[in-house]
Amino acid sequence: MATFLVTGIAGGLAQHVAERLLVLGHDVVGADYRPVESLPDALAERVPVYRANYNKTAIETVFRHHPIERVLHLGRVGNLKESSGKRFDLNVVGSQKLMSLCEQHGIERLVVLSTFHIYGAEASNHIPIAEDEPVRAGVHYPQLADAIQLDNMACTWAWKHPRAHVCVLRPTNVIGPRLRNTMSEVLRLPRIPRLLGYDPMTQFLFESDLADAIVAAGTQLSVGIFNVAGMGAIPWTTATECAGADGLWLPAPAVRLYAKLFSNLPAYLVNFLKYPCVITDAAFREAFHWSPSVGLADSIARTVETRGLP
Repeated sequence: MATFLVTGIAGGLAQHVAERLLVLGHDVVGADYRPVESLPDALAERVPVYRANYNKTAIETVFRHHPIERVLHLGRVGNLKESSGKRFDLNVVGSQKLMSLCEQHGIERLVVLSTFHIYGAEASNHIPIAEDEPVRAGVHYPQLADAIQLDNMACTWAWKHPRAHVCVLRPTNVIGPRLRNTMSEVLRLPRIPRLLGYDPMTQFLFESDLADAIVAAGTQLSVGIFNVAGMGAIPWTTATECAGADGLWLPAPAVRLYAKLFSNLPAYLVNFLKYPCVITDAAFREAFHWSPSVGLADSIARTVETRGLP
């Protein structure tokens, strides 16, 4: 059994992961730059939690006070309400500091949660996209620059520090009732935007399936960059129908305006409503003997159960 540091513990995904690790008999320490107002009962008395910016000295306290052996860095800041400077400090500078602490303390396993968004949605994308494909998102969307830098930094650090057994995960659209991320919130809208003339194939990964994938990655030692996807792909219009929402057909410029005025949909996601970005996770499934268990329609239906709730 091992002691895991799980960053991003204020979020539903990290809490899913922590619950699974405890069931397996591991010890878990949580950290987040955000306040952790409450934890599920399964975690509340068993997981010490630190509020610590990853780029500040407070994160050092976690390593000094606990015999951390493995780190699951799930705390990437994807919330575009945060300023670009703060996202850079947390995602890039903070992750660099976290990796330095992993080196100092002889961490035997580091898992970094990235995102498939860094591939970008382009008309020229072929299907499916494997891990060795070029990362194109930064060309048009500087909003993703910090995510791309984090991913590149983790990949570079992996070959420089082989004893840390680094694994970088690039999951597709992650959704679920405990998540408040962009895609989950979009599916909960009463009217979901659709682009006139476009209906790209889209993938989804349910929160519990990604949690299982992260635990598999954290408890094994295969290294490398791995995509993680759910069960197949469906057209965007089918996804909105599964969500039980009315479709709002708009030309692309109007979608950008709608996103700005009525939702938290970031500008870069508009391209994902136009062009496919379908990934293959065959390498991850083979390396970690993992497969998703929740189907696409069920994933969406369970995600929108919390529509309208605070």
